[in-house]
Amino acid sequence: MVRIMLRKPVTQNIGTIISVRGSVVDIRFEDCLPSVYSLLRTKSEGSIAIEVLSQIDAHRVRGIALMPTQGLARGTLVEDTGGPLQAPVGKGILSRMFDVFGNVIDRQPAPSDIQWRSVHRAPPSLARRSTKSELFETGIKVIDVLMPLERGGKAGLFGGAGVGKTVLLTEMIHNMVGLQDGVSIFCGIGERCREGEELYRDMKTAGVLQNMVMVFGQMNEPPGARFRVGHAALTMAEYFRDDQHRDVLLLIDNIFRFIQAGMEVSGLMGQMPSRLGYQPTMGTELSQLEERIANTDTGAITSIQAVYVPADDFTDPAAVHTFSHLSASIVLSRKRASEGLYPAIDPLQSSSKMATPGITGERHYALAQEIRRTFAQYADLKDIIAMLGLEQLSPEDRNVVGRARRLERFLTQPFFTTEQFTGLKGKLVSLKDALDGCERILRDEFKDIPESALYMIGMIDEAKVKPQPQPDPKSRAELEHAASTHES
Repeated sequence: MVRIMLRKPVTQNIGTIISVRGSVVDIRFEDCLPSVYSLLRTKSEGSIAIEVLSQIDAHRVRGIALMPTQGLARGTLVEDTGGPLQAPVGKGILSRMFDVFGNVIDRQPAPSDIQWRSVHRAPPSLARRSTKSELFETGIKVIDVLMPLERGGKAGLFGGAGVGKTVLLTEMIHNMVGLQDGVSIFCGIGERCREGEELYRDMKTAGVLQNMVMVFGQMNEPPGARFRVGHAALTMAEYFRDDQHRDVLLLIDNIFRFIQAGMEVSGLMGQMPSRLGYQPTMGTELSQLEERIANTDTGAITSIQAVYVPADDFTDPAAVHTFSHLSASIVLSRKRASEGLYPAIDPLQSSSKMATPGITGERHYALAQEIRRTFAQYADLKDIIAMLGLEQLSPEDRNVVGRARRLERFLTQPFFTTEQFTGLKGKLVSLKDALDGCERILRDEFKDIPESALYMIGMIDEAKVKPQPQPDPKSRAELEHAASTHES
């Protein structure tokens, strides 16, 4: 029977590396065996961080390197830091960009007024969790009306490149400050370096960086760093929720990369893979991360997570485990983006578990159902319109098409973060105003108003006062003269 020595206080606990296999390092300790999750650092030049993942016997531990292992060799001395990997917390981390170790990567001086906390923290206890389901208002009409988010819940964001995913996330960060007086944390897991730099620059230009923290475990980093960066971001989010009593919006891009990093770590550690090569502990690892995102008596962490579905297979174990944690799905459509309907959210494919009469209220639920029904009927009629034209439809169907097209345009919205590109002033629309607008369109109150009057407005009343472009008299006379000349 192997007897594991318990940790005892020592001034310096030094071990020796006995094997290096890629990112997996075995270390021998004579005095005291470090506990699981302890952070070890090599005493050679260019200190390398190693996290203990298992105790092999009474004197050996196996860890995963969180940094590249070039130059690491047998016989290298390793020091036990006496604690786990830690992340910086405090007001000083706002508007800054960090890596998994809490080092700043924005070329600015290191922040002051910060504390350090372990990235391995338990989810809030059931006694501290809020049992009330509350809506998280974003100020974006189409989301608040058709797929309301849960305060303290998790929403999945599905979308390819160029359909407005980053713009939508940036706008939510901006509105978080305006509506909730909250903090936004962006966690990039397996992000490209270029995307992180562009996002930082966009946030700075949009003026939302002062209430935001960015944490990156980039694509070129070892799997251990990518696997732990989500925990580091959550530790920062928990500080603002529990200590500052503020609501936090946590954006994760991409949650699949977290599972992928765990799969790489599991393979390197020699664990037997489960179905499709995933790690046997995938469900537990994902739950340990997701269950920390919660609504408590002091505040809430609301998360929006970009989700990559491997080969568009929704039965893939990674997708199945991720979906079990989500309370809403927001699907971005390339077709709608090409039509200029921004935000390009597909109302029929997107859904939310919050869209029930008991949570949203009877009126909101009935309106959302009627809007979806109108969009579904319009989608069915599109083929007939393409083949025979709008004139061949019955009067009732023409009314449905008119309502659907006006709803589509009303659910577009000018964003604060795109003002410099579009020249349109951003709009923040309350849920009440968005519902009123949809209800009035469904009652055919705007039947005689051109569809273009509803495009890129905030509240519905703006449609009536929105000036319609009229050709000046000189241009009109020239057009009439040209037409008469052409006819003759």
